[in-house]
Amino acid sequence: MRDHPHADDSTHPEVWTGRATNRIQWLLALVGAACMALGIELAVDSAWTSGIAPLAMSVVGCIAAGLLVLFGTLAFVHVDLKLDKESLEVRCGHIGLPRRRIPLSHVAGADFTALVTPRQWGGWGYRWRPEKGTAVVVRRGEGIVLSLWDGHTFTITVDNAESAVRVIRDRLRTITPGPAR
Repeated sequence: MRDHPHADDSTHPEVWTGRATNRIQWLLALVGAACMALGIELAVDSAWTSGIAPLAMSVVGCIAAGLLVLFGTLAFVHVDLKLDKESLEVRCGHIGLPRRRIPLSHVAGADFTALVTPRQWGGWGYRWRPEKGTAVVVRRGEGIVLSLWDGHTFTITVDNAESAVRVIRDRLRTITPGPAR
């Protein structure tokens, strides 16, 4: 557990922001870029003698696999969490997609968890498991577990999760629960 300055402050910022980053995802993005480069190389400078159909399938396959890996990993290089007086918003990657906005009136409670692992959720990314709920996992480490009024849970890996939980709990005291969507 890390030591966070201002951990005992009773005042919270109007907008709390947090982030978690996974640098290993950049290596996977490089693998995707390499697959795309291979597909382009095959298309431009092909010495295949077995016909156009196998060449076309190889080119399309390499480029499609490269794009899938590249964009799939870049979407989960980091997660940004923004908590204001009314809602909590989670945005993934550089484009901010996928994203989820949860009104605080839909949150029943928030808990800190010291260890969230990709293994618990079946990998990195935006995950759903019927017995556990939904999660955004971009790295191994601390996280927030939100209990929603509809009975579901939402877990987010984020740095300084203890501070976020304190802010959420403080804001939940002033909000009346609303219907879950």
